[in-house]
Amino acid sequence: MKTKILILCTGNSCRSQMAEGFLKSYDNNLEVYSAGTAPSGSVHPIAIKVMNEKGINLSQNRPKSVEQFLDQAWDYVITVCGGANESCPAFLGKVKTRLHIGFDDPADATGTEEEILAVFRRVRDEINEGFFEFFKTQIRQS
Repeated sequence: MKTKILILCTGNSCRSQMAEGFLKSYDNNLEVYSAGTAPSGSVHPIAIKVMNEKGINLSQNRPKSVEQFLDQAWDYVITVCGGANESCPAFLGKVKTRLHIGFDDPADATGTEEEILAVFRRVRDEINEGFFEFFKTQIRQS
C-alpha cells in the first residue's frame, strides 16, 4: 500500500511544491500531493527554475486548494510554513501523523536577481535536506 502524504503551505507556489517534487523523486511509490490554504495563481517561476537545476520539473504543476483534500485519509500531513501550520484546517479524513517542517518563504526574497536566486537555492536545499531526513526516518523505517 502506498504511503499517502499531503504537504501544506499558504500559497502552494514554492515550498510545498518543491517538497512534493523532492519526495516524489526519492520514491515513486509515494502518493504525494501539495496544497495551499490560500493558493496562488501559479507555481513561482524561480521555484521552477531552481528545481530544474536538480532535475525535477515543476512546470506542469498548479497550486491547489487544501479544500479538495479535506475528506481524504492521509498517512502524513506536513506543513512547511508558519501560516499554514497556524491555520491548518481540521481534516475530516483520518490523519495518522501531522508534522511541521518549516522553511523561510523564498518568495519574500528581495535584492538583485542573483540574490533572490541564492535565497531560492538555499531554501530548496534546506527543503531537500529536511524532507530527505523525514523520508529516511519516517518512510523507510515503516
